[in-house]
Amino acid sequence: MNRGNLTQDTRAAATELGYIFTFLLGVLLMSMFSVWAWDIETNTRLRWNEEAIQANMDDIAAAVERADEASRLGGNISYAEEISWRPTEADESLFWLELHDTSLILIDEGGPLDTEISLSGTGAGTHEGRVPLAGVERLWVVHDEGMTFLSLDRPQAVQ
Repeated sequence: MNRGNLTQDTRAAATELGYIFTFLLGVLLMSMFSVWAWDIETNTRLRWNEEAIQANMDDIAAAVERADEASRLGGNISYAEEISWRPTEADESLFWLELHDTSLILIDEGGPLDTEISLSGTGAGTHEGRVPLAGVERLWVVHDEGMTFLSLDRPQAVQ
């Protein structure tokens, strides 16, 4: 019969603890990486939205200024210009675009993307209009009968 002595061997327990701590360190590093990557993606999306909205607003403001220039030519001038709306990843169903005599305002009812662009207001007529931007791919800046306004529908030619 074989008789053995039991000994106090702690090497196996130390190895197991090493495995556990290595696993927990890996979980911690992966969690930190995923939070970091999510933060980068979120900030990039917000920056892209802001840049697209700013480019859209600049295009519309330039079209309003051209409509004002046409209105100063005198007479019964009509002017219309189509503007393509660059899509964003924001919830555009909460966007409204307002045209005032000296400003163009984007209202974001659900977030931080409110934007205002100053206009010269030197047109011969008045500015007005409020349009929703839900599902909009293009909109029109129109000057007709002394008024410059925004429209989602293509203006009809007057014969």
